Amino acid sequence: MTILIEQPDVNGMHGSLMPQWEETKILAPENNEEMCDQLVLDGGFVMPKEIADNDGCVKPELLVSNDEFIAPDINAFGQTFRDYNAESERQKSVEEFYRLNHIHQTYDFVKKMREAYRKMDRVEMSIWECCELLNEVVDESDPDLDEPQIEHLLQTAEAIRKDYPNEDWLHLTALIHDLGKVLLLPSFGGLPQWAVVGDTHPLGCAFDESIVHHKYFEGNPDHNNPLYNTKNGIYSEGCGLENVMISWGHDDYMYLVAKENGTTLPEAGLFVIRYHSFYPLHKSGAYKHLMNEEDKENLKWLNIFNKYDLYRKSKVRVDVQKVKPYYLSLIDKYFPAKLRW
Repeated sequence: MTILIEQPDVNGMHGSLMPQWEETKILAPENNEEMCDQLVLDGGFVMPKEIADNDGCVKPELLVSNDEFIAPDINAFGQTFRDYNAESERQKSVEEFYRLNHIHQTYDFVKKMREAYRKMDRVEMSIWECCELLNEVVDESDPDLDEPQIEHLLQTAEAIRKDYPNEDWLHLTALIHDLGKVLLLPSFGGLPQWAVVGDTHPLGCAFDESIVHHKYFEGNPDHNNPLYNTKNGIYSEGCGLENVMISWGHDDYMYLVAKENGTTLPEAGLFVIRYHSFYPLHKSGAYKHLMNEEDKENLKWLNIFNKYDLYRKSKVRVDVQKVKPYYLSLIDKYFPAKLRW
């Protein structure tokens, strides 16, 4: 890892790789017979039709019959996932986290953070070096996990790899989706937890009631601002999430890192990275009125990813050295050797 002394060159950034959906027939190689209807992305990414028709979710009966990943009922603490009301010492610290988050995450704050961090002038290192740095990070906003983040990244990636073996871009997306949490470390600014982790939400419009610990928004300066406290606020319906200011944290930071360093990940992968903590949208259906058609298509992949991201938080260990060569090959495929952070 080295400190930057040169300015980033982003002129060679790749253009948009936004996938389009088309319906097609898949033929079995043995007998050339039709196997099933599937949805195919321009980049060759296949989503089974029964999944796409179910808003990107795998039906329980399909999971059982196909031996795919089945979400557990309880987390590592013996409680249901994302239960923010369960009585425990960890829950108290999680609620305090959201109190600070909801008070300090304002439209002006996020605008300043994006301007400061998109310069990519702090550190230069590889994706895998960043994965190893994440061993030092524990997310205080997560009621389901108290282990180093690298464990969660590999658990998520390996589970997706098993169920979607041909979507290598999704395997890598799973591995890197939380790397932005290095913002907590001194070399990246040492930001407070409330400015790095936790669920994300839009700024510049009303705070939806579905947002966790919504009551604490009463202390946010934007709460009573007439420009920001209506349903649409400063936005128009269908404007697209790209044009919506989302609370600052590891999601948006890693998205910026990927874009500014010219990743060749498809837009669906970048969408997953940027919005995987946007639970008011993909869990509660809030803010869908701001989405455009591209967002709606990418949300199908985010819904698939989210099942693994949320529920692969367990005590199951992954043999890092065994899987490392595979992920290094994906990093080499989709990213430069060194990135500016």
